[in-house]
Amino acid sequence: MLRRTTVAAAALLAAGALLLSACSGGAAPSPTATAGTPDPDATVAIRLVAEPGNLDIRETAGAALDQILVDNVYQGLVSRTPDQKIVDTLASSHTVSDDDLTYTFVVREGVTFADGQALTPQDVVWSLQQVKDNASYRDSARLANVASIVANGQEVVVTLSAPDRTFLWNLTGRAGLVLKEGDTIDRKTAANGTGPFVLADWKQGDSITLQRNDVYWGEKAKVKEVVLDYVPDTQAALSGALAGEFDVVTGFDATLKDQIEANGDFALVLGKSTDKGTLAMNSTKGPLADKRVRQAIRQAIDKKSIVEALGAGQTLYGPIPELDPGYADLESTAPFDPDAAKKLLADAGAEDITLTLTIPSWYGTTVSQILVSNLNDVGITLKVNQVEFPTWVKDVYLNKDYELSFVLHAEARDFENWANPDYYFTYDDPKVQQLYASYTAETDDSAAIKLLEDAAKLVAEDQAADWLYNGASVVAVGTDVTGFPTVNTNERMNLADLAKSK
Repeated sequence: MLRRTTVAAAALLAAGALLLSACSGGAAPSPTATAGTPDPDATVAIRLVAEPGNLDIRETAGAALDQILVDNVYQGLVSRTPDQKIVDTLASSHTVSDDDLTYTFVVREGVTFADGQALTPQDVVWSLQQVKDNASYRDSARLANVASIVANGQEVVVTLSAPDRTFLWNLTGRAGLVLKEGDTIDRKTAANGTGPFVLADWKQGDSITLQRNDVYWGEKAKVKEVVLDYVPDTQAALSGALAGEFDVVTGFDATLKDQIEANGDFALVLGKSTDKGTLAMNSTKGPLADKRVRQAIRQAIDKKSIVEALGAGQTLYGPIPELDPGYADLESTAPFDPDAAKKLLADAGAEDITLTLTIPSWYGTTVSQILVSNLNDVGITLKVNQVEFPTWVKDVYLNKDYELSFVLHAEARDFENWANPDYYFTYDDPKVQQLYASYTAETDDSAAIKLLEDAAKLVAEDQAADWLYNGASVVAVGTDVTGFPTVNTNERMNLADLAKSK
């Protein structure tokens, strides 16, 4: 396939706070089908949807940053595989004390940053301490239970004030990324990490280019260059793929399988994900303050028709997807029943109400059209307000100025948002907050999972929001490409094993 030459579609800003082995230096991706002999000088062009507003992995929200920078450019002591297993990365090994309070990491030797500076245990200490001490850093709260971080020779010892079963997992994300102490780069436009790729170029509004890191400590990347092309429009992405401009198309529309596979250059691959199509309900004012209205909305929505229209994914009736701990089928909290929805609205005195759905413009109209139709069937008029993403961030995410909103939340294990009354969901239940706190402190696995299941059930029974579907990872992969991850690609996209045949 040819390198992309032009794409006539405007790029969008990052999806803020939303929309997935030791020898290779991190979490191994799920490989795609085998092709021919890999070309070490190959360039792979990948279509992505959401472009980050800047590259500051510490302070800028957005799965779009994790998707391209985590594992590829930045790494932590540990990382995660697509099936959510934790693996050592910049740590060659780690141990946990019997009381679950002390974590000892042996920092890998011979590691350098992209600029040639050596990784030291002190860099690890500094990086973790910076995140803990700066509330403005993304995921700072995830290190709240850290009491001390010290270097002892090649070891870094982290002591917790109380057991926290989420701690090691949190280190696989932004909270655990290791940066170089004293680095003077502008992190908004540049990056200096220890991963298999380096940030080579960013043409804002167009593309980001990653190049193989020739001083990488682990197995070198199998391609010379990866060009991440930002093309929000699905039809433009399809046209570009058929014209040979892309080798991989992520975030694709599964209903277009026949078109993209027509010439034999691509195969559509469906993988599981933690993507949660979330219909947020602002319960602080208006009709949505009434639980009966929220339940009526949930029972009016035919989730199976949404999944069928999208051509991929599965139904979801609670805040935890199947890949995450604590998942349970919660359909009983709000089964599809338009007649029951009408009765709930009548009991609440909320017949013939009008609500506004605020939705980022890149999501298209499939979901919103179904919502308009379903809610109209029970007497609710739904106005759809499609906005550019910066507007969504300002109005919905920051100012909580909305009634209903739809966003695909890609992050794994993010139930903590339902235990955070300051999050844009506006959900505030002390029982849920206590259950989640008990879950993090519980050292017994089965007991912990039960606590999380109970918390999720409460959120669903409170009709705190609706979960329209658990999305699939939909990727069209060139038949000459191997090693592209196929699970949770909207959240994380480890390209370490990516290869392209000659």
